[in-house]
Amino acid sequence: MSKEPICVLVTGAAGQIAYSLLYQISSGYVFGADQPLVLKLLDIPPMMGVLNGVVMEIHDCAMPLVRDIIATDDPEVAFKDADAAFLVGAMPRKEGMERKDLLAANVKIFKAQGQAMDKVAKKSCRVLVVGNPANTNALICSHYAPSIPKENFSAMTRLDQNRASAQLAIKTGVPISAVKNTIIWGNHSSTQFPDATHATINGKPAPEVVGDDAWLKETFLPTVQKRGAAVIAARKLSSAMSAAKAACDHMKDWWNGTKDGEFVSMGVFGDGSYGTPEGVMFSFPITISGGKWSIKQGLSISDFARGKLDATGKELCEERDEAMAVCQA
Repeated sequence: MSKEPICVLVTGAAGQIAYSLLYQISSGYVFGADQPLVLKLLDIPPMMGVLNGVVMEIHDCAMPLVRDIIATDDPEVAFKDADAAFLVGAMPRKEGMERKDLLAANVKIFKAQGQAMDKVAKKSCRVLVVGNPANTNALICSHYAPSIPKENFSAMTRLDQNRASAQLAIKTGVPISAVKNTIIWGNHSSTQFPDATHATINGKPAPEVVGDDAWLKETFLPTVQKRGAAVIAARKLSSAMSAAKAACDHMKDWWNGTKDGEFVSMGVFGDGSYGTPEGVMFSFPITISGGKWSIKQGLSISDFARGKLDATGKELCEERDEAMAVCQA
């Protein structure tokens, strides 16, 4: 007997990231090759013409798992009965825009989506925020959807993890599959801490295989932190394909679980683990079983790492305070 379809929502569905994301979801990569899907696609009214073209293309892909496609500019229609949500649509930072202006614009978007989710989404819905500033957008969305458990919200730092793993693979001349357990701590911003200390390459400690501590601190770290800007400089467009792949990787692991001995990076509600601030969406090493995530405990933190965790935690607290001030204004 075939499975019942699950309802998967993508916001910003007429945009560049969604254009790559929707094919991967529809293919069965994320939820399984035998899992039928109903796709809910949300965008703003001026983008509905473009979105209708995307719907035409999904139909024309003739994806066997896609049972229905609903394109809308109404958040309540989009979030109705959602099992999983990819919140991709957000206000991008424009030239000359202050951070507080960016936060104010996104508070408005994620407040409306949180309120719609609170009214009509399943309480078991798993919500992945991709649109930046992802950590704080996820915090705001959850704030306005109090009936959905906080642990059902996460922010994407998997793109940073994938970038970090790729840099280690290139440096050491191994396939990407040989690199495990790279960690992204903190914010999806330039303060994030890409950490290879606990990573392995073909089962051996990554720092030992790399054999170059200066490279890990002075080249690896800023390369990962600034990779998004480097892609924009080269491509004249943002990193849409890799962001879509990372969103799929994140949700696939959240849905199916992590392998024994492996962990992934996710922005989740901080509980003070590793001396980090509570009440912000902080990226940690995460293990997943039965759809439930847990922060991997007991990893050693060097003095160098401690400074990096404190810096990114400070930025997240500042973002939270600014966003909450906007909420209360």
